[in-house]
Amino acid sequence: MSDIPTNPPADQPIKQANQRGAARLAAVQALYQMDIGGTGVLEIVAEYETHRLGQEIDGETYLKADASWFRSIVAGVVRDQRQLDPLIGTALQDDWALSRLDSTVRAILRAGTFELRERRDVPVAVIVTEYVEIAKAFFEDDEPKLVNAVLDRIARTIRTDVKK
Repeated sequence: MSDIPTNPPADQPIKQANQRGAARLAAVQALYQMDIGGTGVLEIVAEYETHRLGQEIDGETYLKADASWFRSIVAGVVRDQRQLDPLIGTALQDDWALSRLDSTVRAILRAGTFELRERRDVPVAVIVTEYVEIAKAFFEDDEPKLVNAVLDRIARTIRTDVKK
């Protein structure tokens, strides 16, 4: 357990960026849960908004998250998955199929790719960094490097604000 408090003192407002980061993490968790358990998008969004975002579960306090950002990512990934997966597949090494990746890595890559495509108001570096940090929260080995490389390749093909 880290020494970083999950909630700032009451007199300090939570920055919007922190709420977006928490929304990204929750979205990855929700997408993973949908992938593993076959839960529907409406059900999972309702569960997270009611019971997780900014709530305490089993002694752990979830960070307050930007609920609309969370909904946008989860619903967008579900809606656009047929377009996102080929982008990710093309950015993977030749001998890797998306289906071979860990479910959590797939969720991270889908969410990151969705944001790269749809949230052009957010700099590429912010999106890539946030999802690499999420990967580091779940993995210690090569997965964060994979997330960085794949999202960087995707950004270079679909975003004009990235140097090629």
